[in-house]
Amino acid sequence: MDVSRQQPATDDNAGERAERGPRARTKRLMLETATRLMQAGATPSVSEVAEAAEVSRATAYRYFPSQAALVQAVVDEGLGPILTWKSTAADAERRVAELFDTAMPRIEAFEATFKAALKLSLDQWARRQAGTLGGEPAFTRGHRVELLKEALTPLKGRLPPRDFKRLAQALSLIFGVEVLIVLKDIWGLDSRRTMSVAQWAASALVRTAIAESAYGGDGSASGAAE
Repeated sequence: MDVSRQQPATDDNAGERAERGPRARTKRLMLETATRLMQAGATPSVSEVAEAAEVSRATAYRYFPSQAALVQAVVDEGLGPILTWKSTAADAERRVAELFDTAMPRIEAFEATFKAALKLSLDQWARRQAGTLGGEPAFTRGHRVELLKEALTPLKGRLPPRDFKRLAQALSLIFGVEVLIVLKDIWGLDSRRTMSVAQWAASALVRTAIAESAYGGDGSASGAAE
């Protein structure tokens, strides 16, 4: 929307124009450069991305004050539509299958990026254990927690809270780049078989959790135990 020459721009208008102007372009350049480097297998620092993008370090750090912030932004870019995933299905097993169908191909497409992010997480963990991390901001990972809880929404109230949480935790073991590391890198499966195994395991976990709840979790029917 154009601003009249006679009407001074407000601070808000100026901020909006800045986000659409040079600042937005510079930030986009940084993200694209960092994504390219991470897709090539690197886990770049802010300075390394600035150099590759031909942006001054001072400018780069204004957008991304730490490596963790930069990598998190690239990860969110890679996740893309996964972050806003929703389902209208009323069946938890169907919803989990839909989430896997949506997420896993995207995760595989950005496999190198997510592995680079995992490498940063593991590196920070090692330095934290050694007491050498200092005040460096931590790179946090946790999108899968909320996504899996969303997928399991139909089971809220149907499963005891402890069992609901345990199921989400179990599903998190086979949802994400880690499943690609296990099934592709270790087992040598192709994309189709990797997805098939992940979907089978997810469905088995959901069905088992529901069955255990129906039988009181100890193998005896709830009614018979009373």
